[in-house]
Amino acid sequence: MFGKEVRLQRLMPQGDGRYFGLTVDHAIGRGVLPGLDTIDETIRLMVEGKPNAVTMQKGIAEHCFRPYAGQVPLVLKCTSFGVYHFDEDIPLADVEEAVRMGADAVSVGCIVGGDNQRGQVEMLARYAKAAAAVGMPLISHIYPRGNRIPKSQQYAWENVAYAARVAAEVGVDIVKTNYTGDPESFAKVVAAAPTRVAIAGGENCRSARDFLQMTRDVLDAGGVGATYGRFIFQYRNPVALIRAVDAVIHGDASVREAVGLLEELEHNAG
Repeated sequence: MFGKEVRLQRLMPQGDGRYFGLTVDHAIGRGVLPGLDTIDETIRLMVEGKPNAVTMQKGIAEHCFRPYAGQVPLVLKCTSFGVYHFDEDIPLADVEEAVRMGADAVSVGCIVGGDNQRGQVEMLARYAKAAAAVGMPLISHIYPRGNRIPKSQQYAWENVAYAARVAAEVGVDIVKTNYTGDPESFAKVVAAAPTRVAIAGGENCRSARDFLQMTRDVLDAGGVGATYGRFIFQYRNPVALIRAVDAVIHGDASVREAVGLLEELEHNAG
């Protein structure tokens, strides 16, 4: 598994075991959101912020990521749910394509808690086997939002812990899932999943301070970091926010310190 170790080192070069990824893989699942309609500029700003990696679909990587090859690791998103199939991820790329494109990881979505869970977990397991065969790290965006789970329970720690554990059971290297709302309950998720657990999102945050507090709480609960998308690329100064989040994840900054850095960077940017 030496190849996987090499790629994980490129994904997490700081040596602290933490991960900070960004994503622009939303369009098929959520539509062409603001920030995705100017994808070249959004990717430019993300790379300027220097996250650990950026996740995107293969077509966007081919057409938009070429100028940044080697500057920031690429995570190839291999599946997606859709505007018209919101409760099911489907395959769009494979591990062989990720190797061809020089990706340092593949990312696979999986939705549990519904009538289609069997097919979703089988797909994730197939990707896990294929990724392991070539030493490719696997990141899973796994969420408990199937039709058997009420929307009000999609952030309950028991359901999030189940989703994270499913990913761990099939061999996922980094789990991306819902934040449960507080560090005490999220610590139970981390304890239930013997692999690296990170969070997604930011839609429940009302301000940058809330966003930075959530990031800090995840780390304090034992999580390894976060993979963020919309909240960052729709923020008024994405580069400043990326660097403030990075200060929390890799600099172990407090929320107060990170907010101060964000304000300073925004002020200096005019």
